Amino acid sequence: MSAPSIPNLLSLRGSRGGSRGRGRGGSHRGSSSGPSASHDTTIQGTDTDAAVSRLSAVELGYLIDPFASYFVAPSPPPFYSGPGPGLPTPRRLPIINRGTYTRTTAIDILIHHFLSSTFSTGKPRQIVSLGAGTDTRCFRLFTSSQKHQNIHYHEIDFPVIISKKNTLIRTVPALNGILSPPMPLPNPATNQSYVSKQHANPKTGNTLTLHPLDLRFFPSSPSSLPGLSQECPTLLLSECCLCYLPPSTASDIITSFTSCFPSLGLVIYEPILPGDAFGRMMISNLAARGVTMPTLAVYQTQEDQERRLLEAGFREVRSRTVDQIWEEWVGEGERERVDGLERLDEVEEWKLLAGHYVIVWGWNEGEGVRLEVGRGDDDEGDETE
Repeated sequence: MSAPSIPNLLSLRGSRGGSRGRGRGGSHRGSSSGPSASHDTTIQGTDTDAAVSRLSAVELGYLIDPFASYFVAPSPPPFYSGPGPGLPTPRRLPIINRGTYTRTTAIDILIHHFLSSTFSTGKPRQIVSLGAGTDTRCFRLFTSSQKHQNIHYHEIDFPVIISKKNTLIRTVPALNGILSPPMPLPNPATNQSYVSKQHANPKTGNTLTLHPLDLRFFPSSPSSLPGLSQECPTLLLSECCLCYLPPSTASDIITSFTSCFPSLGLVIYEPILPGDAFGRMMISNLAARGVTMPTLAVYQTQEDQERRLLEAGFREVRSRTVDQIWEEWVGEGERERVDGLERLDEVEEWKLLAGHYVIVWGWNEGEGVRLEVGRGDDDEGDETE
């Protein structure tokens, strides 16, 4: 192995690629230099691995995502609009593809429960994705057969990452065919907001707002971000994002939302169990790359993660490891379909790997926000427009 890899659901010993991290610890406004900048670049670069892993799962039939290919390039920017002739389709190991599928499916389920539970409020529903990177979930939601409306989607990431995404939206027809040109904002040089063309009614339309912001300098009042209202039901997402910040900073970001957003849900995906053999190997590989997950030492177990949300002020809190989600949330027929895509020989290794990652979520039941999920709940929710 030429370079250490992080053994998470997107990268396993000797597999091609890195981790899901997506630029979590970052430089101040992306302008620092020296060792800190090198560390920032390493973490930011893992977003490429995330995009490749997503495309691998899509190409093999695990997931349906018509936008995945637009965020994978054969080389550093400029980006391109798909694998193209002569370019190999990226492939991850079966265990990684199943992990990508399970995590993506779980978060999609929780988002659809949020949208279903808040539809009757008549208010815009806000989704705030921390460290969104190349994630395509916004585009999938805006073009879903569920015909969702009144969604205000916000993505926050490093300026360099947001700049690349802005370029893609403006230059790729499949993306700018969904979103209109940016709307005027107080600071158009740093923030961009797009309106979905599918539902352009100003009262019920969907919008995407991109915020170039280093999370270490997150404002004490999130409602100061352009287009974000504390009066609307809000869902906060963190996919392996907050774990790259100092625990106090990560905690401050969460409490900044719970303190001023009365209708709030939160979904976090992070590693756990750093103390066993696999966990120690994970930490060692991270350290070899110059990357640390500071919150992992504080929230080591599922119980720690649940306590974290309760202490932040959420009234209802749940958690499942990724292997529990595979067994409990994915229906038998769907599991058979996924099993048939590739032969998974490393069943015990899958259980070990998936058991070291957890999705924890909570809600405070304001404005009907509810994220209760049952066994076999692998549909897209029941929102009716």
